[in-house]
Amino acid sequence: MSGLLELSMPWWEFVLRAIAVYVVLLSLVRLSGKRTVGQFTPFDLIVVVLLGTAVQNSLIGEDTSLPGGLILAATLVALNWLTGFVTARHPALDRLVEGSPVLLARDGVVFEAALRRQSISRAEFESEMRAADCAEAADIRLAVLETNGRISIVKCDPG
Repeated sequence: MSGLLELSMPWWEFVLRAIAVYVVLLSLVRLSGKRTVGQFTPFDLIVVVLLGTAVQNSLIGEDTSLPGGLILAATLVALNWLTGFVTARHPALDRLVEGSPVLLARDGVVFEAALRRQSISRAEFESEMRAADCAEAADIRLAVLETNGRISIVKCDPG
């Protein structure tokens, strides 16, 4: 119980560790593509949980104190807020962090190469078509993989 409030390293080391892990994980998630942050499959959920476990010691080191955990939590929340604040004001940085939407189909033509590059199966794309009430590719005016991992489909005008 005596170690509950005693830090095993200086407080600023917790902050530096949190910043380093946050930046590296943000980069890795960004490099892994939009699908990682989109609709989670069971595999994606397992990867996220394992990522948290993998970086735990990088964050906390040997410390198991309450103040150490609270310093880390506060630093991570502050970094998340700061990232949102800065990217909302600087479009170039927002594109770097969030990425750009990817065109998947236009005017009834599905871009198979774009689906493959984004790791979207044809079955998954067809499921999204059905959800958008598109019976066939010809019904699609525009299909875009958004930066949040969701697929937006705009139907052709009936006529």
